[in-house]
Amino acid sequence: MQRLKGRLALVTGAGQGIGKAIALAFAREGASVAVADIKAESVRNTAKEIVALGQSATAFEADIGLRVDCQRIVLESASALGGIDILVNSAAWAKVGVPIAETDDELYQRTLDVCMSSVFWTMRAAHPFLKQSGHGSVINFASNAGTEGMSGNAPYAAAKEAIRGFSRSAAREWAKDNIRVNIIRPIAASPSTQQWGKEFPAQRKAAEARIPLGRFGDCDRDIAPVAVFLASDEARYITAVTLPADGGGGMER
Repeated sequence: MQRLKGRLALVTGAGQGIGKAIALAFAREGASVAVADIKAESVRNTAKEIVALGQSATAFEADIGLRVDCQRIVLESASALGGIDILVNSAAWAKVGVPIAETDDELYQRTLDVCMSSVFWTMRAAHPFLKQSGHGSVINFASNAGTEGMSGNAPYAAAKEAIRGFSRSAAREWAKDNIRVNIIRPIAASPSTQQWGKEFPAQRKAAEARIPLGRFGDCDRDIAPVAVFLASDEARYITAVTLPADGGGGMER
């Protein structure tokens, strides 16, 4: 349908999982895409797949837990693409299984910087380009770990809930600039989730049992299409929303 034809997108965490699936979905819908990830080879491969789909792509190796890298990828993406219409903050990181009492300051700060501070840094840097676009769209990511809590993952849960409050505030501030800000709260079989499932099989089995549709979502078929919708003009009247792409598994609706 080419719902994003001519749009210019920056997707973080695009080396694998949800970020990669979204970047490829955007390309199939006609967008030019800049992709960023801490894993250089992985993000370059994503860019190659985008080019193979007939769209322009630029790859950046970046640690989005660093302010300087967040600012750099936004400015360089805008330069390479000719602007930014869509910003997707899908990169995240967590060290699961560490109780609060055993969480040191370094782990706490790193988790918040990668998951939450990066959203602030990229959005702040991208605002002029999104405003100039006239139909800017920002898509951030929440988690059931935040809305419902998750033992052994408190810093990540806190960061993901902070993203929601920040996103809703930005949606109110930036509406006058025709910039929409929305949140996807997925339950997906991403590489990190699959690794978590291997390390904590009983928890994964219990988590799947709580999902009415009986499975974790597929990054390409279940999560990426939601991002395409939110980025497209079909969602032109939707902002400040947390959309649960979770198979019915989340308690908060």
